[in-house]
Amino acid sequence: MQITRARRRRSLLLAVGAGATVAALAAGMGTSAFAATVFSDTFSDGDAAGWSKSGGTWAVTDGALNQSSTSSELARQFAGQTSWTDYQVQARVRPTGFGSATALVGLAARASSSTKMYRLALLGSGRAELQAVNGSQIASLGSASIGASTGTWYTLRIEASGSTIRGYVNGTQIAAGTSTMVSAGRIALVTAYASGSFDDVTVDSSVSTPTTPPSTGTPPASPTPTATASTPPSTSWPTPTGSVKVDATIAVPASGFDGGLRRYYGIGDGGQSESQDPMFELAAGATLRNVIIGAPAGDGVHCLGNCTLVNVWWEDVGEDAATFLGGTTYTVDGGGARSASDKVFQHNGPGTVYIRNFRVESAGKLYRACGNCSSSYQRHVVLDNVTATGTKVLAGINTNWGDTARLTRITILNDPSHSTRICVKYKGVPKGSEPTEIGEGADGVNCIYSASDITWR
Repeated sequence: MQITRARRRRSLLLAVGAGATVAALAAGMGTSAFAATVFSDTFSDGDAAGWSKSGGTWAVTDGALNQSSTSSELARQFAGQTSWTDYQVQARVRPTGFGSATALVGLAARASSSTKMYRLALLGSGRAELQAVNGSQIASLGSASIGASTGTWYTLRIEASGSTIRGYVNGTQIAAGTSTMVSAGRIALVTAYASGSFDDVTVDSSVSTPTTPPSTGTPPASPTPTATASTPPSTSWPTPTGSVKVDATIAVPASGFDGGLRRYYGIGDGGQSESQDPMFELAAGATLRNVIIGAPAGDGVHCLGNCTLVNVWWEDVGEDAATFLGGTTYTVDGGGARSASDKVFQHNGPGTVYIRNFRVESAGKLYRACGNCSSSYQRHVVLDNVTATGTKVLAGINTNWGDTARLTRITILNDPSHSTRICVKYKGVPKGSEPTEIGEGADGVNCIYSASDITWR
């Protein structure tokens, strides 16, 4: 491998000659055994020599490389070698103008052609998104709302190691996923219908291995067992203290609602129609507790934002037990659900669902991260102290969007053949298409658990 910008940052040569440094880097690139900066450009010499332009209006001014046209459909600057495989590329990036709703400013790795690459993009919507780009086909590997705005510098980093691609903004991992679309390629600075500035570009042959799963913020962690969570969920279902016939959705305010363990029933037809109204609709921040949801129950519970469900029981799940629509943190603590022909918990919004001290019986899936909603997010689920009987799948996630499932203290009953599937991986797709199953099982990246976390009885 050659250092295409060896005249930048002479300090890279340290105490050895340029030829020796080139040889050492050539031996180390593409492995994790040799950690070295193999490329660097600060644009302090006032030019973009060594970069290859494709589209846009580029110039080095004020010590940065700037692309000034917001009307260019795609503007790119490429550098490096097409043979580069495993590496991390980092740059400071500043959007200066967004010209359309689809505008972006970003950084790319493994660009095998002018239109095929992994791209970490700052979007005009304020989100950062890690993308697998193949011409006009763009697959999201995960995204996060970071409030990206014009005039602000952001440090972007892409790590490519084998089929694992990770994206970082200002040192925080915002997305990760697996992809075999392209295994090697150059780096690139990219804009689309946007103007932006780029500086302090570096490529390192080492790739770090995070100890936590990809996340849209603080990574979800396994909950610490407490006195209230040290025993398995209840083996018996509660006896209702009374019954309430419901004719219209009950709106639960942020102050919450305690049902006193009464049974609520009467919404919908008990089937799987997606047009049914929910039994309860929770405002952002609301807690629903001590409720038994009978049949018919329509679409169960809808959380419009962050919500908490405490000791909520579903006697006969209709469409879904609960759907998480907005917010970033949702907690299900205690309770149980049974007779769900499809899903128990449907996760449509971003963020993390925590399910603990819960019992599930006769269900298709306990948890499913939406694989074809109108908005695609990176989603996470943490399951702890859960008992499952007659359930086909515990967690279904979309690994191409960086979803994760972390499972601890799972007990599976009456399944001598071990047919219950712990964590199933899907490829998320745009609305109108159907996600495809692409694998299952623990991998330490998306499906995070060990054999000791699962007890079969």
